[in-house]
Amino acid sequence: MKLVTFDEGRVGEVREDKVVELEIPSLRSYFESGRRPPETGKVFELDAVQLRAPIVPKKFFHTAGNFREHEEESKRVNWSHEIAPWIVFFQNVDAIIGPDEPVIYPEHLTEELDYELELAVVISKSGKWFSAEEAMDYVGGYVIFNDITARDIQRREMRSGVFSFCKAIDTFCPLGPWIVTADEIPDPHDLAMELRVNGETRQTSHTSRMSTTIPEILAHYSALGYSAGDVVSTGTVSGVAGFSEDAASLYLKPGDVMECEIEKIGVLRNPVISWQEGHGEPAPPRVRW
Repeated sequence: MKLVTFDEGRVGEVREDKVVELEIPSLRSYFESGRRPPETGKVFELDAVQLRAPIVPKKFFHTAGNFREHEEESKRVNWSHEIAPWIVFFQNVDAIIGPDEPVIYPEHLTEELDYELELAVVISKSGKWFSAEEAMDYVGGYVIFNDITARDIQRREMRSGVFSFCKAIDTFCPLGPWIVTADEIPDPHDLAMELRVNGETRQTSHTSRMSTTIPEILAHYSALGYSAGDVVSTGTVSGVAGFSEDAASLYLKPGDVMECEIEKIGVLRNPVISWQEGHGEPAPPRVRW
């Protein structure tokens, strides 16, 4: 199934070009209930509704370093810090936006806005301290995540060995376009991945290149405890702007349109707009870190 949140918080299932409304207040409630809710009897044309971020989790486990190809490309441009394996922090769920919603460029904070295509896992039930062999029992579905990152802020943060602010600014967490349930993707390590900016391919990879498996990732962080509807990202692939030889020409700018595509899931599209366009006023004075 493709599960969506649409319009003003309605929940539905996409069936071809229709959305069948489900009688439940949110997709987080859907996973918490552990059952399929009844249909309301209302059906909408897919192109007539506004898709929203499919879920706002209780906890968003932001993991990184799982695709070592990303670390290798950082070395080629002498990135300031090692991208170690087993990185985790909690994403700011207030930064989540949905498909076609704009990423607002905070010009007063950054001059190096970057993209990161990721596959994310939606947790189906609460649990902790489980093994990799048990982990897939906790997978409810999969969703596309674009991990927007301010690289200049990230470099400064990483001096302390911790980074979070650079990825948690308002609108920096596009998620969608829907959750594809686990039964539709029997092997999450067999999915092609591609990110485009203005139609130009920037990132291309495959989930088979993941250096750790999804069951290993979920088991490793289960010590922190999962709730039904939590989201776990699995890290980005090579091809980010900041690790290219001509990063300045590839960083995002207002007017750009990003398309994140993962096989069997779909396309998550988001434009980039200026602070003025997003807020109706000029950006605040430049912040010096």
